[in-house]
Amino acid sequence: MSIPHLAQREDQQQLEWIGGSVFSVLLDAEATGGQLTVGRFDAALGEAPPWHMHTNEDEVFLLLSGSALVWAGDEEHELREGGIVFLPRRIPHSYRITSEKADLLLISTPGGLEKMFRHAGRDLREPRPEGFAIPQSLLAEAAEISGNVVLGPPR
Repeated sequence: MSIPHLAQREDQQQLEWIGGSVFSVLLDAEATGGQLTVGRFDAALGEAPPWHMHTNEDEVFLLLSGSALVWAGDEEHELREGGIVFLPRRIPHSYRITSEKADLLLISTPGGLEKMFRHAGRDLREPRPEGFAIPQSLLAEAAEISGNVVLGPPR
């Protein structure tokens, strides 16, 4: 697979995610020759994914605005606007948004993490079914497709 000289996506897919947050796929594995995934979360107070671990990807979170608590292994970090954290693969982690709103940039390498969001998330171009929610079973299935492991409930 060749690596593109210029990776771009103009048709940024937006997906409703956990707790009503929105995940925008900015660059996917297809656009980057499998090298990385770049996405952006628009999340509200209390939004938190399950305690989980990636077996394939390293992640970087850059908090563009807002605040969050981030757990990685046994460590807890308070992330404020402009804060950045590296989450290596095979280290259990999670986060919880602690501000009214947060804007969070996610970069993962290698690419492919977007498959999880696309499998369980709802494409905002489609009508929202009444009472839409992402059940834990679908979240676990989506995580497994991407080589991730759900280890427990959100923190």
